Amino acid sequence: MSAQKNILLLGSGFVAEPCLEYLQRSGNNRVTVACRGIEKAQELASKYQNATAVSLDVENDAALEAAVAAHDLTISLIPYTQHARVIKAAIKAKKHVVTTSYISPAMQELDAAAKEAGIVCMNEIGLDPGIDHLYALKIINEVRDQGGKILSFESFCGGLPAPEASNNPLGYKFSWSARGVLLALRNNARYWQDGKLVEIQGKDLMDSARPIFIYPAFALV
Repeated sequence: MSAQKNILLLGSGFVAEPCLEYLQRSGNNRVTVACRGIEKAQELASKYQNATAVSLDVENDAALEAAVAAHDLTISLIPYTQHARVIKAAIKAKKHVVTTSYISPAMQELDAAAKEAGIVCMNEIGLDPGIDHLYALKIINEVRDQGGKILSFESFCGGLPAPEASNNPLGYKFSWSARGVLLALRNNARYWQDGKLVEIQGKDLMDSARPIFIYPAFALV
């Protein structure tokens, strides 16, 4: 029988419950749901047998470090701007940490320290980024294994509801923080097109939007 694992889950937003449900499939996982508002954490934790709730302000370094040190693994589902702070606490405690966000410059600066501490610091493993990258490589490798050549590859991911549930004009539903979605629209874009590197500043990102016709239920712009 596997040893019990104590897991700290930071955040109680849209993504937290699916994560908690998955972790609870193993009876060996004991999960502490932590967020600033204890009520939200209690509401989520109360649905599962091996989950408890605590109030935690991640901007309180001492409290964050103590919480991280008391667990085997920390999963950070809070805003990406706080991930570097969480990783610093994990490095200090020599505990593993997981985030779903892109690696920011502040997180990248901690790479050497994380390696020196001997911890796993795993990032970009949500849906986008994460699963979409894995499936992109799967498709590309399958084409190459069959002697094919990739001429062009585009990936569309996230927030697309099933046709029967697509009941709003945009054809999009928030599966994570609405604020986070809107902030992402201000990020810089960088991609390859026709053999050339294209870079778009965040302030100009929405000016580059174009219609995408996937299915009648999906009214993307």
